[in-house]
Amino acid sequence: VCQRRLDDTAKFMKRTFAFLTLGLMTLGGILLTGCQTHDTGAYIPVNTMVNDQENHQLIVLLDSQVQYSVTCSGIQQRTTPDGRLEVTANIRNRENRRIQVQVNCVFKDEQGFPTEGDDAPFQNLFLDENAQQSVHFVSMNNRAKRYTIRIRQAR
Repeated sequence: VCQRRLDDTAKFMKRTFAFLTLGLMTLGGILLTGCQTHDTGAYIPVNTMVNDQENHQLIVLLDSQVQYSVTCSGIQQRTTPDGRLEVTANIRNRENRRIQVQVNCVFKDEQGFPTEGDDAPFQNLFLDENAQQSVHFVSMNNRAKRYTIRIRQAR
């Protein structure tokens, strides 16, 4: 019985020593590296091409559920007589159930920057099973030359 108690005490002491050692090493690491700095000034952006679809595609799906459920079977664009951009997109439900998504259109100038006041609010779109429905957008001014239609899950 005494030998067993000594073994248990030795295990407890080893465990306590290991925790203390680990804690002191962690604290020392934090203290030693926490004050060091290697800042040299300005930084360049990284991963500028990751998730950059809105700058290159006419239509983007903003989440994975919508990517599974919705597709666009065609986009038609024209310029109105007063120079505004008019866009119509056919959005199709790929599922055998009724779904609700939200759609908006961001109109952009020739350089790809959004035109002032031309960010249409998201509108709800209800799609029956395997149905297709058109959404229609018109820019507020004649500066819009490009656009991105965005579709997200209804919130």
